[in-house]
Amino acid sequence: MFDIHFTLGGLDLLVLVAYLVGSIGLGLWVGRGQRDLSDYMLGGRDLHWWALLGSIIATETSTVTFLSVPGLAYFGNFTFLQLSLGYFLGRVLVVVLLLPHYFRGEMYSAYEVLSRRFGGAVRKVASVLFMITRTLADGLRIFLTAIPVQIVTGLDQATSVVIVGLTSIAYTCFGGIKSVVWTDCLQFVTYILAALVALAMLVGGLPGGWHELTTFATDNHKWTMFDLSFDPREKYTLWAGVIGGAFLSLTTHGADQMMVQRYLCARNQGAAARAIVASGIVVFAQFALFLLIGVALACFYARFPHNPPFVSQPPPGDGDKVLAAFIVEHLPPGLVGLTLAAIFAAAMSGSLNSSAAALIHDFYLPLCKSPLAPAHELRLGRWMSVLFGLAQIAVGIAGQWLTSSIINEVMAIAGFTTGIILGVFFLGVLPVPASRRGALVGMVTGLAVMTYVKFGTPLAWPWYSVVGSGTTFLTGWIASLALPDEPANAGGANAIAASE
Repeated sequence: MFDIHFTLGGLDLLVLVAYLVGSIGLGLWVGRGQRDLSDYMLGGRDLHWWALLGSIIATETSTVTFLSVPGLAYFGNFTFLQLSLGYFLGRVLVVVLLLPHYFRGEMYSAYEVLSRRFGGAVRKVASVLFMITRTLADGLRIFLTAIPVQIVTGLDQATSVVIVGLTSIAYTCFGGIKSVVWTDCLQFVTYILAALVALAMLVGGLPGGWHELTTFATDNHKWTMFDLSFDPREKYTLWAGVIGGAFLSLTTHGADQMMVQRYLCARNQGAAARAIVASGIVVFAQFALFLLIGVALACFYARFPHNPPFVSQPPPGDGDKVLAAFIVEHLPPGLVGLTLAAIFAAAMSGSLNSSAAALIHDFYLPLCKSPLAPAHELRLGRWMSVLFGLAQIAVGIAGQWLTSSIINEVMAIAGFTTGIILGVFFLGVLPVPASRRGALVGMVTGLAVMTYVKFGTPLAWPWYSVVGSGTTFLTGWIASLALPDEPANAGGANAIAASE
């Protein structure tokens, strides 16, 4: 593992603190005047599509992309970019298949679609899977964000995780979703600027500049993007990228409360659709930028052997630390603070508000015998955000015992559970026979199969969403034929429309 010691200079500390205070202040100002849960969780349903675009990108990027993706190209090549092809296809399918259902009536939770079709039990199971998935994945993102904090402060890993986690709680708890969306846009600009600065410094530090970088990349096969292998054990092949990436994008952007909540803030369905499709194009360019930084890091450390060394087989987890090492060792004062601010920015676009919305609207409010006062609902939303923040801190502390790249772990978690949720959504919106009992059978079967796949097979994680959604949908469909709720329920999408 890297042994890096660094003391944050006065200018860097000023830049970092100014960014954090400024972004939190902006979020609180934008989110002022909240009166109820609608303001806190939907922002008045009046946000511009380009603001939602920035928020979608910042939300899915996180510290994992900023730090971990460059490590993939540092030790490998551009094959990770194949996933973005599937990501774009999946977003188009979200717009066509799922988005119309979210704009029928006033919704707060993505899983309300399932309650219309199957009732409360299926909705609750899907919501629980979402909350567990988001807590685990975002807890690991906090762990990764804590790495540069640990480097620049000398604090232990657990303390660094707590600092990052409490910052996220403070930011999210009081500003609400409108605050999150607008500061997401600021964060997107910040981390892209920091990435471009880091790339410029890397290229400028090479005696041969860009020509040396491209020559090195060509000689070491860094530009390789397509892998036509059919091996299902390989993570980054064209087939895993297009098919697996499309299904993963369908789940993360079509059946995940964190993303759906942002769509519900749009002025109308068309605005949400524009933001979703455009985000697929931006994500492709963004992945390419971060992979290029990884190639530049490999060239830089091959030219100037230092810490970290250029090796073909990295120690576990070191790929996540390569960019962090370059930042603290080679960027000049001021730029270090800016880049660290970008890392924090990527981490601050979390799921606390979305998880709180799912818990309140899918579990708490249905149990209430009478409507709650708006002020009571608002306090409840904030306290639930704090609860999920503390849970993510616990996961982040446990992340130090992982033995592989954080991005692979995060992607595996996403594919493990969200594929099951997607399978249930297919049962709910497609015109096929589907019953409540059949949907529950499908989810239980999908969970059992995915447990075996994750822990008993070498199948690569991009295929998890395909297997999970396919298993859930097919077994749910078959079980629905054997266990119908009532004859009038066999109608999928038509039944939903008729219920409204």
